[in-house]
Amino acid sequence: MASSLVSPSPTSSCISNKEDLGFSAFPSTSQIAIPKCKKQVSNKIVSVMAPQQSERRPGTTGPVKTGKTMTEKILARASEKPQLSPGDNVWVNVDILMTHDVCGPGSIGIFKKEFGKDAKVWDREKIVIIPDHYIFTSDERANRNVDILRDFCTEQNIKYFYDIKDLSNFKANPDYKGVCHVALAQEGHCRPGEVLLGTDSHTCTAGAFGQFATGIGNTDAGFVLGTGKLLLKVPPTLRFVMDGEMPHYLLAKDLILQIIGEISVAGATYKSMEFVGATVESLNMEERMTLCNMVVEAGGKNGVVPADSTTFKYLEDKTSVPYEPVYSDAQASFLSEYRFDISKLEPLVAKPHSPDNRALARECKDVKIDRVYIGSCTGGKTEDFLAAAKVFLASGKKVKVPTFLVPATQKVWMDVYTLPVPGSGGKTCSQIFEEAGCDTPASPSCGACLGGPKDTYARMNEPKVCVSTTNRNFPGRMGHKEGQIYLASPYTAAASALTGYVTDPREFLQ
Repeated sequence: MASSLVSPSPTSSCISNKEDLGFSAFPSTSQIAIPKCKKQVSNKIVSVMAPQQSERRPGTTGPVKTGKTMTEKILARASEKPQLSPGDNVWVNVDILMTHDVCGPGSIGIFKKEFGKDAKVWDREKIVIIPDHYIFTSDERANRNVDILRDFCTEQNIKYFYDIKDLSNFKANPDYKGVCHVALAQEGHCRPGEVLLGTDSHTCTAGAFGQFATGIGNTDAGFVLGTGKLLLKVPPTLRFVMDGEMPHYLLAKDLILQIIGEISVAGATYKSMEFVGATVESLNMEERMTLCNMVVEAGGKNGVVPADSTTFKYLEDKTSVPYEPVYSDAQASFLSEYRFDISKLEPLVAKPHSPDNRALARECKDVKIDRVYIGSCTGGKTEDFLAAAKVFLASGKKVKVPTFLVPATQKVWMDVYTLPVPGSGGKTCSQIFEEAGCDTPASPSCGACLGGPKDTYARMNEPKVCVSTTNRNFPGRMGHKEGQIYLASPYTAAASALTGYVTDPREFLQ
């Protein structure tokens, strides 16, 4: 029998009894006493977690094939094994290795040290190198990193190197893309059933395509450059079932903040997080990417969404490489299962200084802010800017604090300037942003999401309070160590920009 998880507030929980009653973020007037808890709690059921199941062992009469999860199947195929179980250590064949300007030079150095100065990479067409982190800066060491990437790609004849030479005008660099995790998807490097590794913790974003995608360190990347293989431990899987109609004022960022707030920043440590349910199926690809992007903020090894018609449609004009999706078996064993009724969820934020410091946006309405930042692999995609523009358009007002806009890639930047916003009479995001008094959209890159050199656009060089669509709010993450970052959806970020306080977007989205 499954046990219900009961929460007295959006930030704490204790174990109660049996029924799955759905989730409500709205206040409850009744109080119930739970025998196993030391305090009174309300009867707001946030999720249902199945008890841990003991691993089924093969019978003595011969091998028994048990149901497997998506992640177990992908790694079994990549390791050429008939089946795998959580905890198994296997050598995996890598389909794509990605690196960027921060970790690329170190990975290249290890590759040359271990395999020789004249060694060749295992496959020049399976390595994707994307400068994106510290690009638009005068910092000489940051600039040198890109030079190292360029020299290596020339030497190795790497097919997919998205170079930038003219820093004064990103549009003069046709090969330059921008944020690696968004560029990987846009350029067709993400495919169901494959293994994608990258020297960046948010490589897990690509799990939205039904593949195994995770971040690795420079040493591992150096080894993969030379061999195309990596030793990986098979993670157990946590399953998150999200049902209910998605309210018009919510975005995927709210969903993942809810989950992280529920299980904590360590709740999925070295575990796979699988997202299923009617709500997940209703999300477009960019929203699914947001969901998978932040599994690492819960400690997750990887996040994954089963591929479906939405996935296949997105990939139609992106790749000609054949792929084969896999899906979890009906009898697959999950370490735990959580269930959410998304129709009852409210807009959320993560307060300083942790992504699991969850609160309702409306509970923070007295928090005065100094700025808003909309960008990054988490919140700088085309759909994110369309969402922000929707709020500005609905309000008809001007922002009350500096509002910085950093499109993730060149394509997103073009979309901001060309795509009409639904219901706007043909206006583009850029026109709506200008009318609202936002800063002009900046050159596409990771920008101030991770601070960067002092001259990075929108970096927090002073102890400001910022509402941001990024993924981390640890001290110093966006620059100044005393800065305060409230993580939020593009809806909530835009609403907050209009008031100068943390604001529930329902004030403008009726």
